[in-house]
Formats: sequence, C-alpha cells, structure tokens
Amino acid sequence: MEEKVTPLFALRHSAAHLLAQAVTELYPETKLTIGPVTEHGFFYDFLPEKNFTIDDLPAIEKRMHELAKKNYEIRGGQVPKAEASALYPNNQFKQELIDGIPGETVGIYYQGDFFDLCRGGHVERLGEIKHFRLTAVSGSYWRADRSGIALQRITGIAFLTKEDMDAYFERVEEAKKYDHRTLGPELDLFSFHEESAGGVFFHPKGTKIFHELLAWSRHLQEKDGYVEIKTPLLNHESLYKTSGHYDNYKENAYEVMVEGHPHWIRPMNCPSCVLFFKQKPHSYRELPMRIAEYGLCHRYELSGVLHGLFRVRSFTQDDAHIFCMPAQLEDEIVKVLELTQKIYKPFGFTELKIAVATRPIKSMGTDEMWSQSISSLTKGLDTLNLDYEMKDGEGAFYGPKIEIQIEDRLGRLWQCGTVQVDFNMPHNFKIGVVQSDQSKAEPVIIHRAIYGSIERFMGILIEHTKGHLPFWLSPVQMTVLTITDKQEAGAREYQKQLQAAGFRVEIDASSDKISAKIRRSQLSKIPMMLVVGGREIEQGVVTVRRSDGSQESGVAIDALIEKAKEMLLY
Repeated sequence: MEEKVTPLFALRHSAAHLLAQAVTELYPETKLTIGPVTEHGFFYDFLPEKNFTIDDLPAIEKRMHELAKKNYEIRGGQVPKAEASALYPNNQFKQELIDGIPGETVGIYYQGDFFDLCRGGHVERLGEIKHFRLTAVSGSYWRADRSGIALQRITGIAFLTKEDMDAYFERVEEAKKYDHRTLGPELDLFSFHEESAGGVFFHPKGTKIFHELLAWSRHLQEKDGYVEIKTPLLNHESLYKTSGHYDNYKENAYEVMVEGHPHWIRPMNCPSCVLFFKQKPHSYRELPMRIAEYGLCHRYELSGVLHGLFRVRSFTQDDAHIFCMPAQLEDEIVKVLELTQKIYKPFGFTELKIAVATRPIKSMGTDEMWSQSISSLTKGLDTLNLDYEMKDGEGAFYGPKIEIQIEDRLGRLWQCGTVQVDFNMPHNFKIGVVQSDQSKAEPVIIHRAIYGSIERFMGILIEHTKGHLPFWLSPVQMTVLTITDKQEAGAREYQKQLQAAGFRVEIDASSDKISAKIRRSQLSKIPMMLVVGGREIEQGVVTVRRSDGSQESGVAIDALIEKAKEMLLY
C-alpha cells in the first residue's frame, strides 16, 4: 500500500516548505537538506552558517506566519534533472538527492520566489497553513550518518484546526504528569545515575515487572515452538565483519581490546544466534527453527539524546531469529504477526499502525532477494487483513522489515515490533541446510522483536497506565492493612495464605491510622488493598478496596484467591 496524501499530510508537508522558506529569508546562507512529515507535524534539517538556538524560533515562526498571510499559490511539477541541478549550484545535499532519484525527472515546487525539491502533496495556498508552532532545535546528521556532516533540525507541529492543536498540547501536558522518569523513582521501580549514563538501575519492584514481561513473552513463545538460548556479551570484531554490521554499524559499537585484539560489546544479538545455528549441520526437516534470546545489548548514543527508559545505551531485546526455507517464509511471517497481537493484547495495545520499509541506498544483496522479501512481508500482512503503508528506502541494510507501532491512551504512537527478512546473513556465514537429495541450500532468517527493548516498553507501559499497571504485572498485587495493632498476627496469616497461592503481597502493620495506610497504598498504585479489623479476623474475611475506588466487604480469603486468579494471564 502506498502512503496516501491526506489533507493533514499535505498541510504538514507544506508547513515544512514554509519553514524552509522562512529560514532562507532570515538566514540566506543556510543550506537546505530535507524536511519530512512527522507524527504530529514536520521538521527540516539545515546547514546554517551559525547554529540555531531555541531563542531563534520565535522570529522564524513569526516569519512563517507573515509568509502564510501572503497566501502564495504552491505550484510545480516534474522537471528534467539537469534543470533541477542548475537550481542548486552550491548545495551538495540537493545535488545528491537529485542524483539518487530514479528516472530522468524530479519534482520542483514553488511558493512565491521560493522553490524546493519534492515529490508533491501540498495544500493549494500558503494561507491554509494557520495552526502550527515550532517546538525544538536539535542536532542531526546528513543521511543519519554520525561520521558525516552535522546539521541542525528545527521541529514543529501543525494541525488542520485550532481545536486539534489545543488538544495536542493538552495531551502533552497530561503526558508530563505521568512521565515515567518521575513515576519510576516515585514507585521505587528504577533509578538513573551519572556514573552509568544511559544505563538503568532496576530496583526489586522494577525487576519483578521486567521478569513478568519476559515470562508472558516466554509463555506464548513456547506454545509456538521457540527454543531459548543465551550467548556471550563480548565478541571478536570479526563476527560483525562477517555479518555485515562492521561496515554499517561501527560508529554505534563499544569497542574494547582483549589481549591486543579488538572486540565489541554486543550491539545486537543476531550474529551470535547465527553462530549457534551453524555449530552443527541441520536438515531441511528441522526447519523452521525458531530461536529466541533476551539479549543484553550496548549501543553508543550521544548523551544529549538519552531519555529515561526510552533512549538508553544498555538495553534488553526480546529477539528471535527464525531459520526457514524460502517456501516457508510467508507462513512464518503470519505466525510472527499473530504472536505479536497476542503479546500486545493484555496491555490494551490493539490498535496497531504498520509499515513495510523497503531497500535503503546503503544495503546488501540482489534486487531479486529484496523483491522476494518484500513480497513475503506484504502477503503475510494481507493474509491477516492488516492495513499498512510503504516506507521507501527505510529498511535495514540487510533486508526489508515490517515496523509495528502501538498507540497509547494519550494517542501517542510508539515503534516497538519489527519483522525483518534477511537473505544476506545466511550467505555471509555460509550456512547450508541439507536437503532430501543431500545437496545444501541457504535458509532465510526472519529477525523478530515484539517488545523491541524491554526497558523502553516498560517506560511506554508506565505512561500508558499512568503507573496503574494491570494486576498480573504489578510488582505488589495486594497489601494487607490492619486497622489496629491487634490484627497484625491475623493479617500476617492472610499474607502467608495469599503468598502460598502465588500472589505478591505486602503488609502494612504500622501504627498509622487506616486512612494514612490506604493513602500510602494508593500512592504506590497497588491494585488491591485488603483492610483487616477485629471483625474481619473473627469472621475470616477481608474488606477489599481496589485502585479504581470500588469496595467489597466480607470477602473470604479462598474466594479472594479464586477471583484474583481470574485476573492472571495464565
């Protein structure tokens, strides 16, 4: 499916052009690069003579409004490449883009005296662009290559109506209240320390959530026939030269010397999994082989982009690599997509936005490999009647991929799941599967992650639930609250019964008033509070107060256990 040019897309696309026009009028020596549409607006990357700061944004935004009021018509179309190149005699970025566009023509669009290289998809006139705001200035790199030219990115938001823009800012303010970087420490889940920038210190409660997420994934994977492995964190750089990651990922890797030889602290799990597969011969009858690993990875991220659990240097991927024959590819993709839906469902992530990313400029393999891979991905999606869009040139260097975004309660989209087809790595590692005639054939690898990064998924989930995690996932599922000190012995007996049934239970037998104990449990966002007074102990019952405010009196422990079991996933 090709991306549709909706009115909102056209508005945001045109707003990016409006930004570029305003910048070039205010700062004429600035070189333009690209300015795509984003989830809530747009950005444009520039090479200015002097770096922009956040203080420059009001003047640029003001100039954008002035230009919009001039209401220039946006007009243009396809022109010969030579004609387009002549428009950018001193802009190496535009020249590179023009050279890389297939065919003999490219799109050039005008608004007043300003023009830009573009495929089209605009509003008719600048006056239609009314409800926008510039929000940030940040660093970027040409072609996202850190070894390349450093650029400046100006980001903005744009909406069709003022009401939509106001609603967006209301959601932003709402999100600030439930930022995981605040809730995590408040709930004693995790912390961050300068001594390990980009790393997460999980506390006992956070570690329990972490392992419950893994347990849910493991439970479903085992049903689907996955086996699980664990591989080394440190590997000789030759492993990544063979896999192809060395030439495409070196700037993201941590390199250490071991006995005079360069090693990498693992930035990804796939090459290690291939070594595991290769360590003994395999017959075609063994395929598909589904191999999972919850692998700890380290990647170099600039300190300026580190962001809580969302952007870290050390993270755990719920990786799996499926070795199959080309004829099995489509069926395996369908199984992965079905598994993905099952894993997301208990979290309330049922609305998915899916895209298929195709071959980038920097890539490996033949056109035939890429075509077959893309076809398998789209057929798998079509089999399950899942809507998707195409993202041209945004695949991995070794193969195309399905990108799966989840939508949270605040309407934000998060990239989590990926399904990637790889013909290249089996070839690089010279993997052969013995066929019925004793000849060898290369299998295909499906790289698959569903949570993506466990750390990041946890951060998304904390903000999605505002800290009120589902009962089955909560690090403390119940807390027993005594009204007076006299109930402590009976309360501890209740705690033992509930713990023996498999529940995570704490007790608050402090001398505080019951109202203070309830308030403390509410702030800790514990799903169930079991209030115990003298009458409850005599009758062998509890009063259940739930985090949603509901209450039930006279509940026997056995009945409570049965009801609570119904709230577990398996």
